[in-house]
Amino acid sequence: MHLNEFDYDLPDSAIAQEPLPIRTDSRLLIDIENQIRHSRILDFPEIIKPGDLIVMNNTRVLPARFHTHKPTGGKVEILLLEETGKENQWEALVKPSRKIDHGTVFKLGEDFEIEVEDDLGEGLRKVRLDVKGEFIPTIEKYGEMPLPPYIKTKLEDRDRYQTVYSEKAKSAAAPTAGLHMTKELLDRCIGKGAKIEFLELVVGLDTFRPLNSQNIDDHKMHSEFYNVPENVIEACAQAERVIAVGTTTVRALETAALGKLEGRTNIFIKRPFDFKIVDLLLTNFHLPRSTLLVMLDAFLGERWQSLYREALHENYRFLSFGDAMLVQRQFLGNYAGH
Repeated sequence: MHLNEFDYDLPDSAIAQEPLPIRTDSRLLIDIENQIRHSRILDFPEIIKPGDLIVMNNTRVLPARFHTHKPTGGKVEILLLEETGKENQWEALVKPSRKIDHGTVFKLGEDFEIEVEDDLGEGLRKVRLDVKGEFIPTIEKYGEMPLPPYIKTKLEDRDRYQTVYSEKAKSAAAPTAGLHMTKELLDRCIGKGAKIEFLELVVGLDTFRPLNSQNIDDHKMHSEFYNVPENVIEACAQAERVIAVGTTTVRALETAALGKLEGRTNIFIKRPFDFKIVDLLLTNFHLPRSTLLVMLDAFLGERWQSLYREALHENYRFLSFGDAMLVQRQFLGNYAGH
Protein backbone atom coordinates (compact mmCIF):
# COMPACT_ATOMS: atom_id res chain seq x y z
CA MET A 1 0.00 0.00 0.00
CA HIS A 2 1.25 3.44 -0.93
CA LEU A 3 0.86 6.78 0.82
CA ASN A 4 -1.02 8.39 -2.08
CA GLU A 5 -3.90 5.92 -1.56
CA PHE A 6 -4.68 7.80 1.65
CA ASP A 7 -4.47 11.30 0.29
CA TYR A 8 -7.27 13.66 -0.65
CA ASP A 9 -7.63 17.39 -1.18
CA LEU A 10 -8.68 19.04 2.10
CA PRO A 11 -9.21 22.79 1.67
CA ASP A 12 -8.49 25.02 4.68
CA SER A 13 -12.08 26.22 4.54
CA ALA A 14 -13.30 22.70 5.44
CA ILE A 15 -11.26 22.51 8.65
CA ALA A 16 -13.39 23.40 11.68
CA GLN A 17 -11.52 25.99 13.75
CA GLU A 18 -13.77 25.94 16.79
CA PRO A 19 -16.49 23.74 18.27
CA LEU A 20 -20.13 24.51 17.67
CA PRO A 21 -21.89 26.20 20.61
CA ILE A 22 -24.03 23.07 21.15
CA ARG A 23 -22.31 19.67 20.95
CA THR A 24 -25.23 17.81 19.40
CA ASP A 25 -25.66 20.34 16.58
CA SER A 26 -22.86 18.66 14.61
CA ARG A 27 -23.89 17.03 11.36
CA LEU A 28 -23.80 13.27 10.89
CA LEU A 29 -23.17 11.45 7.63
CA ILE A 30 -24.66 7.96 7.95
CA ASP A 31 -23.59 5.01 5.80
CA ILE A 32 -25.43 1.87 6.89
CA GLU A 33 -26.34 -0.97 4.52
CA ASN A 34 -24.79 1.09 1.71
CA GLN A 35 -27.41 3.80 2.15
CA ILE A 36 -25.98 7.30 2.60
CA ARG A 37 -28.06 9.71 4.66
CA HIS A 38 -27.41 13.19 6.03
CA SER A 39 -28.50 13.75 9.60
CA ARG A 40 -27.40 15.34 12.89
CA ILE A 41 -25.76 14.00 16.02
CA LEU A 42 -28.95 15.00 17.85
CA ASP A 43 -30.73 12.25 15.90
CA PHE A 44 -28.10 9.58 16.62
CA PRO A 45 -30.43 7.79 19.12
CA GLU A 46 -32.92 7.19 16.30
CA ILE A 47 -30.43 4.77 14.73
CA ILE A 48 -30.06 2.80 17.97
CA LYS A 49 -31.72 -0.61 18.29
CA PRO A 50 -32.38 -2.79 21.35
CA GLY A 51 -29.29 -4.88 22.05
CA ASP A 52 -26.82 -2.28 20.75
CA LEU A 53 -23.70 -1.60 22.79
CA ILE A 54 -22.04 1.83 22.59
CA VAL A 55 -18.41 1.83 23.72
CA MET A 56 -16.47 5.04 24.42
CA ASN A 57 -12.98 6.07 25.46
CA ASN A 58 -13.16 8.00 28.73
CA THR A 59 -9.57 9.25 28.79
CA ARG A 60 -9.19 12.93 29.66
CA VAL A 61 -6.84 15.43 28.02
CA LEU A 62 -3.99 16.81 30.10
CA PRO A 63 -3.51 20.54 29.31
CA ALA A 64 0.21 19.95 29.04
CA ARG A 65 1.52 22.17 26.24
CA PHE A 66 3.93 24.73 27.66
CA HIS A 67 5.41 27.79 25.99
CA THR A 68 8.69 29.11 27.37
CA HIS A 69 11.98 30.63 26.21
CA LYS A 70 15.63 29.70 26.03
CA PRO A 71 18.11 31.90 27.92
CA THR A 72 18.95 33.43 24.53
CA GLY A 73 15.31 34.42 24.06
CA GLY A 74 14.29 31.81 21.49
CA LYS A 75 10.80 30.34 21.80
CA VAL A 76 10.45 26.78 23.12
CA GLU A 77 7.37 24.55 23.14
CA ILE A 78 7.14 21.45 25.33
CA LEU A 79 4.25 19.00 25.01
CA LEU A 80 4.08 16.25 27.60
CA LEU A 81 3.03 12.93 26.04
CA GLU A 82 3.33 10.18 28.62
CA GLU A 83 5.04 9.20 31.86
CA THR A 84 8.05 6.93 31.32
CA GLY A 85 7.58 4.87 34.49
CA LYS A 86 10.34 6.69 36.34
CA GLU A 87 9.33 9.21 38.98
CA ASN A 88 8.55 12.65 37.54
CA GLN A 89 9.97 11.67 34.12
CA TRP A 90 7.93 12.05 30.92
CA GLU A 91 8.34 11.70 27.19
CA ALA A 92 7.67 15.01 25.49
CA LEU A 93 7.70 16.66 22.09
CA VAL A 94 10.13 19.56 22.30
CA LYS A 95 10.51 22.30 19.67
CA PRO A 96 13.23 23.02 18.67
CA SER A 97 14.62 19.81 20.17
CA ARG A 98 18.05 19.78 18.52
CA LYS A 99 18.91 23.25 19.83
CA ILE A 100 18.30 22.41 23.48
CA ASP A 101 21.16 20.92 25.48
CA HIS A 102 20.74 17.99 27.84
CA GLY A 103 20.16 19.36 31.34
CA THR A 104 18.55 22.65 30.28
CA VAL A 105 16.00 23.75 32.90
CA PHE A 106 12.93 25.81 32.04
CA LYS A 107 11.27 27.57 34.96
CA LEU A 108 7.60 28.24 34.35
CA GLY A 109 6.90 29.56 37.84
CA GLU A 110 8.03 29.34 41.45
CA ASP A 111 6.28 25.96 41.73
CA PHE A 112 7.06 24.33 38.37
CA GLU A 113 10.22 23.52 36.38
CA ILE A 114 10.94 21.26 33.39
CA GLU A 115 14.42 19.82 32.82
CA VAL A 116 15.14 18.51 29.30
CA GLU A 117 17.06 15.22 29.26
CA ASP A 118 17.76 12.45 26.72
CA ASP A 119 17.17 12.97 23.00
CA LEU A 120 14.93 10.17 21.63
CA GLY A 121 14.92 11.42 18.04
CA GLU A 122 12.19 12.97 15.86
CA GLY A 123 11.68 15.83 18.34
CA LEU A 124 11.06 13.48 21.26
CA ARG A 125 12.89 14.09 24.53
CA LYS A 126 12.77 12.76 28.04
CA VAL A 127 11.98 15.54 30.49
CA ARG A 128 11.93 15.68 34.28
CA LEU A 129 9.27 17.68 36.10
CA ASP A 130 9.75 19.48 39.40
CA VAL A 131 6.27 20.22 40.73
CA LYS A 132 5.82 21.82 44.13
CA GLY A 133 2.24 21.12 45.11
CA GLU A 134 -0.54 19.09 43.53
CA PHE A 135 0.28 17.83 40.04
CA ILE A 136 -2.94 18.37 38.04
CA PRO A 137 -3.73 21.88 39.39
CA THR A 138 -0.14 22.94 38.69
CA ILE A 139 -0.25 21.58 35.13
CA GLU A 140 -3.58 23.32 34.55
CA LYS A 141 -2.13 26.56 35.94
CA TYR A 142 0.70 26.76 33.40
CA GLY A 143 -0.35 24.51 30.53
CA GLU A 144 -2.49 24.96 27.44
CA MET A 145 -4.77 22.45 25.78
CA PRO A 146 -2.72 20.55 23.15
CA LEU A 147 -4.89 21.46 20.20
CA PRO A 148 -3.74 20.09 16.83
CA PRO A 149 -1.56 22.45 14.79
CA TYR A 150 -4.24 22.94 12.12
CA ILE A 151 -6.46 24.73 14.68
CA LYS A 152 -5.41 28.38 14.67
CA THR A 153 -8.29 29.82 16.70
CA LYS A 154 -7.85 30.15 20.46
CA LEU A 155 -10.11 27.83 22.45
CA GLU A 156 -12.06 29.94 24.94
CA ASP A 157 -13.56 27.05 26.92
CA ARG A 158 -11.15 24.21 27.77
CA ASP A 159 -14.02 21.85 28.51
CA ARG A 160 -14.96 21.83 24.81
CA TYR A 161 -11.83 19.77 24.15
CA GLN A 162 -12.95 17.23 26.77
CA THR A 163 -15.69 14.64 26.49
CA VAL A 164 -18.45 15.03 29.08
CA TYR A 165 -17.64 11.55 30.43
CA SER A 166 -13.85 11.92 30.63
CA GLU A 167 -12.12 10.79 33.83
CA LYS A 168 -8.33 10.49 34.27
CA ALA A 169 -6.28 13.32 32.76
CA LYS A 170 -3.58 11.47 30.82
CA SER A 171 -3.98 12.01 27.09
CA ALA A 172 -2.12 14.32 24.71
CA ALA A 173 -5.24 14.68 22.53
CA ALA A 174 -8.98 14.23 22.85
CA PRO A 175 -10.86 11.20 21.49
CA THR A 176 -12.71 13.67 19.32
CA ALA A 177 -15.68 11.58 18.18
CA GLY A 178 -16.84 11.65 21.79
CA LEU A 179 -16.90 15.46 21.84
CA HIS A 180 -20.35 15.30 20.21
CA MET A 181 -21.91 13.36 23.07
CA THR A 182 -23.95 14.73 25.95
CA LYS A 183 -25.48 12.99 28.96
CA GLU A 184 -28.97 13.66 27.58
CA LEU A 185 -28.07 12.11 24.23
CA LEU A 186 -26.66 8.99 25.87
CA ASP A 187 -29.74 8.72 28.10
CA ARG A 188 -31.87 8.72 24.96
CA CYS A 189 -29.73 5.90 23.55
CA ILE A 190 -30.30 3.90 26.72
CA GLY A 191 -34.01 4.62 26.38
CA LYS A 192 -33.87 3.04 22.92
CA GLY A 193 -32.46 -0.18 24.38
CA ALA A 194 -28.71 0.37 24.15
CA LYS A 195 -26.07 -0.26 26.80
CA ILE A 196 -23.16 2.14 27.36
CA GLU A 197 -19.68 1.00 28.38
CA PHE A 198 -16.32 2.73 28.76
CA LEU A 199 -12.69 1.81 28.26
CA GLU A 200 -9.44 3.74 28.39
CA LEU A 201 -6.86 4.37 25.70
CA VAL A 202 -4.34 7.12 26.38
CA VAL A 203 -4.05 9.07 23.14
CA GLY A 204 -0.43 9.67 22.20
CA LEU A 205 2.06 10.59 19.53
CA ASP A 206 0.50 9.09 16.40
CA THR A 207 -2.33 11.59 16.66
CA PHE A 208 0.21 14.33 15.92
CA ARG A 209 2.31 12.55 13.34
CA PRO A 210 1.30 12.12 9.69
CA LEU A 211 2.42 9.07 7.78
CA ASN A 212 5.79 9.73 6.17
CA SER A 213 6.71 6.36 4.64
CA GLN A 214 5.76 5.95 0.99
CA ASN A 215 5.08 2.29 1.78
CA ILE A 216 2.45 2.13 4.53
CA ASP A 217 3.87 -1.15 5.83
CA ASP A 218 7.07 0.68 6.78
CA HIS A 219 5.28 2.94 9.28
CA LYS A 220 6.08 2.21 12.91
CA MET A 221 3.26 2.87 15.35
CA HIS A 222 4.09 4.29 18.77
CA SER A 223 2.55 2.31 21.61
CA GLU A 224 -0.24 3.63 23.81
CA PHE A 225 -1.61 2.44 27.15
CA TYR A 226 -5.07 0.86 27.10
CA ASN A 227 -7.40 -0.82 29.58
CA VAL A 228 -10.56 -2.68 28.54
CA PRO A 229 -12.48 -3.95 31.59
CA GLU A 230 -13.51 -7.60 31.39
CA ASN A 231 -17.20 -6.71 31.67
CA VAL A 232 -16.86 -4.59 28.51
CA ILE A 233 -15.54 -7.53 26.49
CA GLU A 234 -18.36 -9.68 27.87
CA ALA A 235 -20.91 -7.02 26.91
CA CYS A 236 -19.43 -6.91 23.38
CA ALA A 237 -19.89 -10.68 23.05
CA GLN A 238 -23.56 -10.37 24.03
CA ALA A 239 -24.41 -7.29 21.97
CA GLU A 240 -26.41 -7.33 18.75
CA ARG A 241 -24.19 -4.56 17.38
CA VAL A 242 -21.08 -2.96 18.87
CA ILE A 243 -20.86 0.76 18.08
CA ALA A 244 -17.41 2.20 18.76
CA VAL A 245 -17.25 5.94 19.37
CA GLY A 246 -13.92 6.94 17.87
CA THR A 247 -10.92 5.24 16.33
CA THR A 248 -9.17 5.00 19.72
CA THR A 249 -12.05 2.85 20.97
CA VAL A 250 -11.66 0.58 17.94
CA ARG A 251 -7.93 0.34 18.61
CA ALA A 252 -8.48 -0.68 22.25
CA LEU A 253 -11.28 -3.16 21.55
CA GLU A 254 -9.54 -4.90 18.67
CA THR A 255 -6.32 -5.13 20.71
CA ALA A 256 -8.23 -6.65 23.64
CA ALA A 257 -9.79 -9.15 21.23
CA LEU A 258 -6.30 -10.54 20.67
CA GLY A 259 -6.29 -11.72 24.28
CA LYS A 260 -4.83 -9.06 26.56
CA LEU A 261 -7.22 -6.64 28.26
CA GLU A 262 -4.65 -4.16 29.57
CA GLY A 263 -1.18 -3.03 28.61
CA ARG A 264 0.39 -1.19 25.69
CA THR A 265 -0.71 -1.48 22.10
CA ASN A 266 1.14 -0.62 18.92
CA ILE A 267 -1.42 -2.32 16.72
CA PHE A 268 -1.59 -0.76 13.24
CA ILE A 269 -5.03 -1.45 11.81
CA LYS A 270 -4.66 -1.56 8.04
CA ARG A 271 -6.08 -3.72 5.32
CA PRO A 272 -6.60 -6.57 5.27
CA PHE A 273 -7.67 -6.64 8.92
CA ASP A 274 -9.95 -9.16 10.61
CA PHE A 275 -12.19 -7.09 12.89
CA LYS A 276 -13.37 -9.22 15.79
CA ILE A 277 -15.63 -6.82 17.68
CA VAL A 278 -16.63 -3.51 16.11
CA ASP A 279 -19.68 -3.39 13.79
CA LEU A 280 -20.29 0.34 13.48
CA LEU A 281 -17.95 3.29 13.94
CA LEU A 282 -18.84 6.85 14.87
CA THR A 283 -15.88 8.99 13.88
CA ASN A 284 -14.89 12.47 12.77
CA PHE A 285 -13.30 13.14 9.38
CA HIS A 286 -9.54 12.60 9.45
CA LEU A 287 -6.46 14.22 8.03
CA PRO A 288 -5.08 13.02 4.71
CA ARG A 289 -2.14 10.62 5.01
CA SER A 290 -2.97 9.67 8.61
CA THR A 291 -3.01 6.32 10.39
CA LEU A 292 -6.65 7.03 11.28
CA LEU A 293 -7.54 7.17 7.60
CA VAL A 294 -5.71 3.88 7.07
CA MET A 295 -7.89 2.35 9.80
CA LEU A 296 -11.02 3.69 8.14
CA ASP A 297 -9.86 2.14 4.87
CA ALA A 298 -9.50 -1.23 6.63
CA PHE A 299 -13.05 -0.80 8.00
CA LEU A 300 -14.74 0.36 4.78
CA GLY A 301 -12.44 -0.41 1.90
CA GLU A 302 -12.26 2.20 -0.83
CA ARG A 303 -15.80 3.32 0.04
CA TRP A 304 -14.34 5.92 2.43
CA GLN A 305 -13.19 7.91 -0.62
CA SER A 306 -16.71 8.42 -1.96
CA LEU A 307 -17.98 9.26 1.56
CA TYR A 308 -15.30 11.91 1.98
CA ARG A 309 -16.08 13.36 -1.45
CA GLU A 310 -19.75 13.50 -0.46
CA ALA A 311 -18.92 15.19 2.84
CA LEU A 312 -16.74 17.82 1.16
CA HIS A 313 -19.38 18.45 -1.49
CA GLU A 314 -22.02 18.90 1.24
CA ASN A 315 -19.76 21.27 3.22
CA TYR A 316 -19.27 19.10 6.28
CA ARG A 317 -16.80 20.43 8.85
CA PHE A 318 -13.63 18.31 9.09
CA LEU A 319 -11.16 17.20 11.79
CA SER A 320 -11.20 17.56 15.59
CA PHE A 321 -13.95 20.17 16.01
CA GLY A 322 -15.82 19.05 12.91
CA ASP A 323 -18.80 16.90 12.05
CA ALA A 324 -19.01 13.10 12.23
CA MET A 325 -19.87 10.02 10.24
CA LEU A 326 -21.47 6.76 11.38
CA VAL A 327 -20.37 3.89 9.18
CA GLN A 328 -21.05 0.17 9.06
CA ARG A 329 -18.14 -2.19 8.63
CA GLN A 330 -17.86 -3.62 5.14
CA PHE A 331 -17.19 -7.32 4.69
CA LEU A 332 -14.23 -6.97 2.42
CA GLY A 333 -13.26 -10.62 1.99
CA ASN A 334 -9.86 -10.74 0.34
CA TYR A 335 -9.90 -7.04 -0.50
CA ALA A 336 -6.35 -5.79 -0.66
CA GLY A 337 -6.74 -2.50 -2.47
CA HIS A 338 -5.46 -1.83 -5.97
